Amino acid sequence: MRIGFMQGRLSPIVDNKIQSFPWNNWQQEIETASKNNINIIEWTIDDDRLYENPLLTDKGREEINFLIKENKVKIPSLTGDCFMQNPFWKAHGEHKKKLENDFINILYACKKTSISIILIPLVDNGSIENNEQEEELFTFLSSKKKLIKELSLRVCFESDFSPQKLNKFISRYDKQVFGINYDIGNSSAMGFNPNKEFEEYGDRIINVHIKDRPFGGTTVPLGDGNADFNLIFSLLKKHNYNGNLILQTARSYSDEHLGVILKYHKMVKDIAEKLDITITDF
Repeated sequence: MRIGFMQGRLSPIVDNKIQSFPWNNWQQEIETASKNNINIIEWTIDDDRLYENPLLTDKGREEINFLIKENKVKIPSLTGDCFMQNPFWKAHGEHKKKLENDFINILYACKKTSISIILIPLVDNGSIENNEQEEELFTFLSSKKKLIKELSLRVCFESDFSPQKLNKFISRYDKQVFGINYDIGNSSAMGFNPNKEFEEYGDRIINVHIKDRPFGGTTVPLGDGNADFNLIFSLLKKHNYNGNLILQTARSYSDEHLGVILKYHKMVKDIAEKLDITITDF
């Protein structure tokens, strides 16, 4: 397993949001991460100013590729907050076509960088509310399965479904192309039993978000919520998970962004090593 962080966690908080693209600091984040021996970053992209995001411009991708090579950092995954903010599976008509085209353009952009996993958040505004929305999502993504495969990409879903319902949902999707993002904090906030979750879809997990939340509550510092990290890491090991552990952790409101990430990085590494889980740089 490898430990990384969600883009923006080493940058000043913008508009009091826990997560947003760090427009003024994304280059510096890569350099800061490298200097502190953190070599994995998960990119984030918002619907606002979508096509200004460096990932979606030729010049931006050139700079991304230069910086990750120069700093020996990898950006293997992307959280598509844009899909949650403006979900194509809930849209209609020309607007729907536009959003679906955005998704396709993001696929091609990821192929031109090191990104190989694209996360679609089916939570909050992106939460699936009925069978019609679920079918819209399945029909569109199934029609793009060949393209996703040809681009050597994978798509994973973060969902608020119960373990049994999420199993039923993901079982319709091709295992080679689609998987699950397991968000530790979200599961603890919803009161899900990790043993049941892993029993239902443990073999479909291809990305993990590390955060902590109390039952029914919002993100808190690691260890202050209801997440059972020892149990979850044991289950990840049991299911032979060998992907990334992305710190999507609570923010520092005293601007100690690097210190907080380094603290959480050490906490996660200590838990893993205690369970005889190997942590590697890449």
